[in-house]
Amino acid sequence: MTNHVPETIDETIELLDSGNYVSDRSLATALHLSLALKRPLFLEGEAGVGKTEIAKVLSETLGRKLVRLQCYEGLDVASAVYEWNYSLQMVEIRLSEAVGDRDRDSLEDDLFSEKFLIKRPLLQALEPSIGGPPVLLIDELDRTDEPFEAFLLEVLSDFQVTIPEIGTIAAEKPPIVIITSNRTREIHDALKRRCFYYWIDYPDAERELEILKVKAPTAPEVLSQQVVGFVQKLRELDLFKQPGVAETIDWAHALTQLDCLTLDPDTINNTLGTLLKYQDDIEKIRGSEAGRLLGEIKSEMMMAQSA
Repeated sequence: MTNHVPETIDETIELLDSGNYVSDRSLATALHLSLALKRPLFLEGEAGVGKTEIAKVLSETLGRKLVRLQCYEGLDVASAVYEWNYSLQMVEIRLSEAVGDRDRDSLEDDLFSEKFLIKRPLLQALEPSIGGPPVLLIDELDRTDEPFEAFLLEVLSDFQVTIPEIGTIAAEKPPIVIITSNRTREIHDALKRRCFYYWIDYPDAERELEILKVKAPTAPEVLSQQVVGFVQKLRELDLFKQPGVAETIDWAHALTQLDCLTLDPDTINNTLGTLLKYQDDIEKIRGSEAGRLLGEIKSEMMMAQSA
């Protein structure tokens, strides 16, 4: 673990490797530029391809606090930035009335001081932190409404927020910002222009096998090869939701737990719920289709061995 931001692309790759994140050079380049130039990194891609994991790895390897803002429809300033602790304020008012030791103006000044302020993720990310500026993860921004996106644009422009009762709070040093989107809707160009952009795609078979070796090291080698081959073929089909890397890892762990050494049709049918998350997709693959895909995988592996 180091507090120092990597100074080269190779050091960025090593940093990710130390956090067990298998990256290609193009992703490491985008991350390096984001860190070096202190601009947010905007990551888009299908769910489960490793976007959120990058923020977690940065937090762990750099020894920085991770501040996560999980986005959802209806997210507002009170949930994302700050709100006042109204219940504590009411208690303070009752105590003041009972004691009668303060006039109205001094009571009002006290009620709207930092003591009664509840700091939400965006405000937390602007505060100084032990070890350096925190890693701010704004996860699944596409789930929010456009008005919040516009507010976020203002925050990311100057890394400051204004609280009417207190004033402007600005970061001494900007946090490391990772923004993710599953692209359920388009994010406005104005926000994207503030960031470095990178699309994380599904990995090819070779890199997905590398990921399994890191994330599921106890899985037998032949089983890992078959798992990756099966998942790669599923992604070529017309499914409602193709399996991400997270599902590949989960499936490998599940099969290892069942003491599987190689795939067989029955095991695939019994564990498809680990890999696919929609019943229509499961029904499409279960049975003869699973057997067909497995047969193709085994044939390809035999041809590769004999070549």
